[in-house]
Amino acid sequence: MRNILLVMISLFLLSCGSAYNSSISDTPITICNAKYFLSLSKVERPEKASQRYGSQKIDTASMNKYKFYFEDDLVKVLWSVSSDEIAFTVQNKTDHSIKIPWDDAAFIDENGSSHRVMHSGIKYNDRQQAQAPSIVVRKASLEDIVFPTDYVSWEEGGRYTSGKWKQRSFYPDYDYQNIYRSHEFNSFEEFDKAVKSKVGKTFQVLLPLQIEDVINDYIFSFKVDSVFTSKR
Repeated sequence: MRNILLVMISLFLLSCGSAYNSSISDTPITICNAKYFLSLSKVERPEKASQRYGSQKIDTASMNKYKFYFEDDLVKVLWSVSSDEIAFTVQNKTDHSIKIPWDDAAFIDENGSSHRVMHSGIKYNDRQQAQAPSIVVRKASLEDIVFPTDYVSWEEGGRYTSGKWKQRSFYPDYDYQNIYRSHEFNSFEEFDKAVKSKVGKTFQVLLPLQIEDVINDYIFSFKVDSVFTSKR
């Protein structure tokens, strides 16, 4: 009798497991994506900069990676921006070295809040420590990235996964809904509405450029011109 009872319990558990697995596999998963199209809309320079470094020019770039550039008599700065990355190249046009004092640089979000930044070569664990300035020697260039330090966080692993560092996007660009994870948006329509509301919004990068003993604060503004959403 005991053996028969054990067999019946085992069969019951197996049937429940099959039903549970079936319900998981039948649960629809929606993956939402957004692609932002941004432009370099404005550059603010120090007072009297036009007297020191001439007039400025903002235009589109013909290079594959970089889409926009700013130029005056001091530097030419090329930019590639997206919802989760800011990459740039600084070309020093002078006969002096230019320093980038990273502890004075900043990311300004769409609400006007200023954030400390990190750049390439800085470990995530060291992102709140003092950062040595980068040097752009005369008539040379420097390629780098800039990213707000508080947009980086550590995500603990689960039973079958290990922990990892995560970078939060500047604007919502990805979301999915399934039974395993809570999510920010409850539907694609909600995601689409939130994303489309970012059109016209701007974020800024404060990039200080020190030449000899003078620090010149350049503020680059990037505007969301349009966005394309999709789901699968």
